[in-house]
Amino acid sequence: MKRVIAIADRAASISLKLLVALNVLFFLSFLAVLLFAAGRAHAEIPTCTGADMLSALQTSDPAVYRKIEAEAAATPNGKGLLWKLEKPGEEPSFLFGTMHMTDPRVTTLPPAAQKAYDAAATIVIETTDVLDKQQMMAAMLKEPDLMMFTDSTTLSSLLSPNDAAAMNAALDARGIPPATVAKMKPWMLSAMMALPPCELARQSGGAPVLDVKLAEGAKAAGKPVEGLETAASQLRAMASLPLAFHMKGLVDTLKLGDKVNDINETMIVLYQRGDTGMFWPLFRAAMPDQQDDPAGYAAFEETMITSRNKVMVEHAEPILARGNAFMAVGALHLPGPEGLVEDFRKAGYTVTAMGL
Repeated sequence: MKRVIAIADRAASISLKLLVALNVLFFLSFLAVLLFAAGRAHAEIPTCTGADMLSALQTSDPAVYRKIEAEAAATPNGKGLLWKLEKPGEEPSFLFGTMHMTDPRVTTLPPAAQKAYDAAATIVIETTDVLDKQQMMAAMLKEPDLMMFTDSTTLSSLLSPNDAAAMNAALDARGIPPATVAKMKPWMLSAMMALPPCELARQSGGAPVLDVKLAEGAKAAGKPVEGLETAASQLRAMASLPLAFHMKGLVDTLKLGDKVNDINETMIVLYQRGDTGMFWPLFRAAMPDQQDDPAGYAAFEETMITSRNKVMVEHAEPILARGNAFMAVGALHLPGPEGLVEDFRKAGYTVTAMGL
């Protein structure tokens, strides 16, 4: 298939959609589990590598590229990271889309966003639990089954012998003894494997992702920091999806190996451009139709994005009522007919794009 060849070889393309989904989820919409998983690795910081897949696709298969662009252009509110929220009787606030990474291209705010952040009276992130990893872990230990299998189940026991062998080989290649993660829930290990080695090493070395950097900066300036969710609620949402869906994503991500670097670079390029509406079209185009799992990904989007958006708006409204807040959440939450921009409009706010 032409579109598959344009991005990678056929076997890699079958896995690519799953890997893009993991990157979209963990880098752009799901803060707590990413930090949990990253805290388990220890390594020197290697050089970041990776190629922008969209640039390559624009040259090798312009028809598919134009299809992705057209779908992105048709996505409501699919362009821009910074949005102004206004409501009669309230001082304006701002909504900003983040990428949960430590890459300097991500953690350096665009000028307009930096100005809004500096002037804000309150900073809001997805969950303040991530500001104290020890406290977060202590809270999560009250629900250990969200992170680990607490019965006789292991990751390998849920796989065919061939897939279990492939998983163990991939873990060995990354310097992770399979026995050390045998009881880990697949979404925890997937979070670790979705990170490129350079990002994993930076996080393990203590570098803050953008959201944490914003919150820590606010605290240092004496500003209050509010959260919209808890780490436990984020993990419960992930745990509610079918285990088979998670296992498929884990195995295929491990098989993909170094191609995670290309996904990482592509996500950063799109993020820098503020092209939030292009994430889903890209990951839909990256997968052969016959291998698709529309029901699985519909559940994924509903549970991890749409439903959480409703909760975020509900929890944000009392904070926004105080005025002059800067709310920073994963960029994937912003676009689309069920995205936060539209949800805030439905809640009575005038929401205006302010560019990047």
